[in-house]
Amino acid sequence: MRNSPPKHRLRICLLSSHPFLLKQLQELLSNSRVPVNVRQIQFSPKISALTIPRANVYLIDSHGHKPLTESLITQILNRYPKARFLVLSERSSEEEAFPLLQLGVKGLLDYNQARTQLPRALEAVATGGFWVSRPILSRFVDSILGLARSHRLLPTSADMTKREREILGGLLDNLSNKEIANQFNISERTVKFHVSNLLGKFGVQRRSDLIVMHFQQTRAVSEAVH
Repeated sequence: MRNSPPKHRLRICLLSSHPFLLKQLQELLSNSRVPVNVRQIQFSPKISALTIPRANVYLIDSHGHKPLTESLITQILNRYPKARFLVLSERSSEEEAFPLLQLGVKGLLDYNQARTQLPRALEAVATGGFWVSRPILSRFVDSILGLARSHRLLPTSADMTKREREILGGLLDNLSNKEIANQFNISERTVKFHVSNLLGKFGVQRRSDLIVMHFQQTRAVSEAVH
């Protein structure tokens, strides 16, 4: 099961420098029955001095302010480590998306998608899932797999068995279920069983999401140690 906060405790914070967009986003969420804190901010070098309210999910309008958006997310994570993020932008490119995913952002949404997808995207992010376009996610996973091959990522704090860590290692080596089964002399059915358990423990639904989640958690643990 996903690690989702009870619905009555879910709080959303909208952050944007544009009052008209804030009003539109608020209207889109008016039927959600979830408390929404709307905060107009100014993207400037003094953004680290902003007072940001506590929330479960932060919906951030980046509006082309890539470095300052990353700084804002880092600031929020320093105060609220369990916060989740959905970032709005004009168009998500690899150059903009990859650093955000590396920071732990779970949702990326273009402005023209917001009207039809925003409520579902927020629900997915709030319950621990991802809302990222398949092309962007696929290319990001490819970059992670390249990193994993050159420098083995350590197991996360997730409660994994020895066999699950081995299966996860196979996924990070971009092996198929059949190849993993042959490597550890087990059946493909057993591999599928362990992959399913891993998806449940990480609270995701797809192998690509599992790899991204593992990368994000490992990066967070590494930064905390150093």
